Amino acid sequence: MTESYLNARTPTTLRPPAPPKRWTKPRVIGHVLVGIWAALIIGLLFYLYTAWNPELIQKYGPTYWSGLKTTIGLVGSSIILGALISIPVALGRMSKNWFASSVAYAYVYFFRGTPLIAQVFLIYYGVGSFKTQLEAVGLWVFFREAWYCALVSFALNTAAYQAEILRGAIRSVSLGQWEGAASLGISKFVTFWKVILPQALIVALRPYGNEVILMIKGSAIVALITVYDLMGYTRLAYSRTFDFQAYLWAAIIYLILVEILRHIWDWMERRITRHLIR
Repeated sequence: MTESYLNARTPTTLRPPAPPKRWTKPRVIGHVLVGIWAALIIGLLFYLYTAWNPELIQKYGPTYWSGLKTTIGLVGSSIILGALISIPVALGRMSKNWFASSVAYAYVYFFRGTPLIAQVFLIYYGVGSFKTQLEAVGLWVFFREAWYCALVSFALNTAAYQAEILRGAIRSVSLGQWEGAASLGISKFVTFWKVILPQALIVALRPYGNEVILMIKGSAIVALITVYDLMGYTRLAYSRTFDFQAYLWAAIIYLILVEILRHIWDWMERRITRHLIR
């Protein structure tokens, strides 16, 4: 029988109408919260429209752009350097050697348990107090610059978080992968780099994205040690104009930057995991 004949002989069954949605308490609260957020956004846009100051944009817009490039460069460099540091730290955390495991644990415990701003101050002000000793070994040229002090503190901080992300991702790969590679005569080193690590990075991709976003937002504290990043130029603009718009525009730029990163990470995740979609 043809398909048209079967369709003609089979009675059409209509789906029952969907039951009306009741206005439950969580639904009412959700609509109220969405309405409040919408009102806040509209109010912010209305304020920016009424308080538009073209002189502020014309005078300090280029400095905001310069500060944004400093922020992106600082965070990008610290993320890459922290990723390199995190690999031996993660391996140390998983090591059966008590000394290596203890040192890695102490490193992660300190940098995850203390505020980032305290770590920045410790390196900027603390290391700077050893000027004579640093000059003797030729390192004062590096540590006298606030940007490099921020880079070191950010890299050490994010390395601790990335090490825990990487360790958890590696632990998520089943032991059968190790056993299968061993049965084929593949060394543990090759198994780790060619089999385990690629699978672990897929699991770690989303937490890595969260860490990058947190570093972008946390980078604003470098303005306190005379680094003119986006927040540094924002503080400069406000100190000279006392215009509240200076901080509003900085917040909007940070928000746009975070949204761009979020969409990039979503695209990367879809691209990398496309073979897992069935």
